Amino acid sequence: MHRTSAYAAATPKALLAPHAIERRAPGPRDVLIDIAYCGVCHSDIHQARDEWGGGGIFPMVPGHEIVGHVAEVGVEVAGFAVGDAVGVGCFVDSCRRCAQCTAGEEQFCEQDMTATYNGMERDGVTPTHGGYSTRITVDQDYVLRIPAGMPLDRAAPLLCAGITTYSPMKHYGVHSGDRVAVVGLGGLGHMAVKIARAMGAEVTVLSTSEGKRDDALALGAHAFAATGDKGTFKRLAKTFDKIIDTVSAAHDYNAYLSLLKTDGTMILLGVPDAPVPLAAGALIMQRRKLGGSLIGGIRETQEMLDFCAEHDIASDIELIDIAQINEAYERMIRGDVRYRFVIDLATLDQAA
Repeated sequence: MHRTSAYAAATPKALLAPHAIERRAPGPRDVLIDIAYCGVCHSDIHQARDEWGGGGIFPMVPGHEIVGHVAEVGVEVAGFAVGDAVGVGCFVDSCRRCAQCTAGEEQFCEQDMTATYNGMERDGVTPTHGGYSTRITVDQDYVLRIPAGMPLDRAAPLLCAGITTYSPMKHYGVHSGDRVAVVGLGGLGHMAVKIARAMGAEVTVLSTSEGKRDDALALGAHAFAATGDKGTFKRLAKTFDKIIDTVSAAHDYNAYLSLLKTDGTMILLGVPDAPVPLAAGALIMQRRKLGGSLIGGIRETQEMLDFCAEHDIASDIELIDIAQINEAYERMIRGDVRYRFVIDLATLDQAA
């Protein structure tokens, strides 16, 4: 076992504080990773504060946007060597036998994927702990290779925000020349703009905040529209082939569906706290489709990383010390980050 420094929430709603956990020594197929950086996802806040219906596992070490370097490998590991730059995303295992796993869609494992944190290992008794720590041990099949030249700190959020936006664009078919709207310009939205643009789409950002216009255009959007202006929905009616909706706050799906062309598709990535009413006519009248997406499997996540490297795409981040994490959580709630916090884990031992 490897005793490992970490930051954890001791109980629901407690501030995160220094903590120590045990990481398993690498087995034959395991990779031990020295963590360099970990992105901060809004879901970290929900889980650390036990806001998703109870059942959180405490003490909880959040973090599922992990990058670092291989420190040790098991005797059967192939494809990874000490010193390699690697990443770990939202899950670290799955059943490996069901139809979803064998198809490379481990995120939909019929026996549930093993979450990187706030979950249980396949033995059902060992809790998982995430990347707000200095090392992690992961089976080689769930480790990603970070392409050469990609900055590690800016690569970290790709393991969640990157794949969460890339996967639906691939699955629902964003093609060169498509007109794509991105709803919301936060951690997910800013990645959706970059990826859709790299796929050759004509990208429009839709936001309630007029103040995000300049940022949207700087990130690569071709156009911006403020949804607080009711004229926007009339002016852009039947305009888009795809809408990537990244917003978790309650909003009117029917209004946004009206912006789709015939046979257009709106894809939900955000999860509002309460059900959102949906009128059948919003779909029926133009044969529109409403879908959703989670993350991606290991194979697709590696594909996303390689795509981002090819197109010089990385997340826009604010690098923080681990001691700033509680302040970062409050700033995220206020929307005060462009566009993802990333923790420098070299600061963890200093704070412990």
